[in-house]
Parts: sequence; C-alpha cells; structure tokens
Amino acid sequence: MLWLRGTLLALATSIILVGPAAAQNYPTRPIRIIVPFAPAGSTDAVVRILAQQLSENLGESVVVENRPGGAATIGMNLVAQAAPDGYTLGAANISFGANPSLLGKVPYDPEKDFVAVSYVAQVPLVLAVHPSLPVRSVKELIALVKAKPNALNYSSAGYGSGSHLSMELFCYLTGIKMINVPFNGGGPQVAATLGGQTPVLFATIPSSLQFFQSGQLIPLAISTAKRDSSLPNVPTVAEAGVPDYEMGDWVGIVAPKGTPDAIVARLNQEIDKALALPDVKDKIEKIGTQVVGGPPEVLANHIHRELEKWNKVVTTMGIRVN
Repeated sequence: MLWLRGTLLALATSIILVGPAAAQNYPTRPIRIIVPFAPAGSTDAVVRILAQQLSENLGESVVVENRPGGAATIGMNLVAQAAPDGYTLGAANISFGANPSLLGKVPYDPEKDFVAVSYVAQVPLVLAVHPSLPVRSVKELIALVKAKPNALNYSSAGYGSGSHLSMELFCYLTGIKMINVPFNGGGPQVAATLGGQTPVLFATIPSSLQFFQSGQLIPLAISTAKRDSSLPNVPTVAEAGVPDYEMGDWVGIVAPKGTPDAIVARLNQEIDKALALPDVKDKIEKIGTQVVGGPPEVLANHIHRELEKWNKVVTTMGIRVN
C-alpha cells in the first residue's frame, strides 16, 4: 500500500505543479483571439492594437480571427468549445452580456463556459440630436418625448447594437418611448440622423465627432460614467439628469472555462503591461475608446452586472431580436 500512496502523492503533486509550469513555458505557439464580428468596428480595432503589442510581449504571434454571424454567438461558441489551454481567446463586448436576454437562448453560458481574462476598454457613446430638433439638453429631450410618446424616431446601428441598447436603457430609466429605426452599421445610422430622417441617436465618437465640430449634430451627453477627453464640455447622461444611467460598449478578453489560473494570470499581466504603454493607450483612445485594465475579477464582475442589467431592461421594454 505504501507504493500506492507514494504513486498517488506523486500524481497529485504533478497535477498541482502543471499550472505554474505551463505558465512558465507559455506560450510556445501562436495564440488566436476570435473576434465574433467582421473586420472594422471598435471591438476589432481595439483587439488588433492589443494583439500587435502582445505578440511583442509574449514572443509568439497573437492572431486576430474574425468569425462573424449569429449576432456574435458563432464566434463566442467557438471559444467556449476550444481547448482550455490559453491558445484560443475570445473578444467579448456588449452583445456577450445582452444576447442571452435579447435572443432568448445562446449556445453557451457566458459565466459558466468562460473565464474572464481582462477588461480591456470601454466605448463611450454620445446622445445627440439633429439641429432642427428644438432641444439642447437631456432634460429638454425627455420633456419633448414625454409630451408626444412614440412620435420621435431614433436611429441605431442595428438591433442589439450598442447604439440600440444605449437608447433602450435611456428610455427604460426615463419612462419615455421612441421608435427604433435600425440600420446596418454606424455609418448609415449617423447618415440618417444627418439627413433628418431620425433626429435622435446614440453614436460612437469616431463616427460622429466631425459632425459635432461642424454643428451638423448637437451632442447632449456622454453615455459612460466619466466624460470623454474629446468632448470635455459635454456632460455624462448621469450628470445631465438621469442619475442611474451608465452605459457603454466594451471590449473584454475571455478564455474557455478550465484554462489554468496561472495562464489566465500571465495573460492578464501582459495585457495590463500593453495597455500601460503610452503608444498603445494613445492608439486605443484615438479610435474613441477608453482603456480600463485591471485584474480578471474586474471583467468577471462587469459581465455579471451586464447580464443582470440587460435582463431587466429587455424584459421590461419587451425587446426581442430574432
């Protein structure tokens, strides 16, 4: 029996040590980050900036692989089913937290089938109006819409997009009602508001900044908890009169559940190092996003809050994406 005990002890010790040992040697081959969207867009752009720096930091290629479709569920399902060895990661964004409620069913559990690695960045949106609309503040917009429920259209970049969800949360918290006119992406969405077809929108800063500067669109408020440096005089929605409002698209890196803690910690450390570099931070901020960073728990807690928030909003507002 002594030999059996010795064998079991050796086996247990080897299992305990495999995590740290794997992290010390990791990586030994290219890493892929699956982006569940077509190229371009905030998530793809942020991940490509990060991947380039991680390749230098880790000494192995970090490759971005676009797998669009299924409202981002196809790509994220590939991540969930991948080997939990640190060589397949996924880029999660607002759809990751909203899809279970919006779609009714997704082929994975966002919390049980993934492990959080890093909350990379958040993407502020701007509540704005066409100059012809007689409002110049959030309170004036709320008053106008309350006086005429469902009389005002707003444009979005599509059902389930950040711009759509931003407005649904705004309506949920203020008790107002507007009609969503979805477009295929942020460009057409902004164009519709510029043309006066849909006088209200939540838009990303890169897609709309030039129009704020020219006066073709009037910015009313920033969606995130803090103001954006590109529009320092524009208040947040919370500052402008909706105190519980905080919203933004976001970019997080996740891995399949079961990925060794030591590898997750190594990836998190290297991502934080990359985000701290002035050049990387500057590149990310130039595309209208704000660097976040921090330990994996920051992203895990954020995902949990997103799932709870969108379940409440989607259920109350009766939103459903087919």
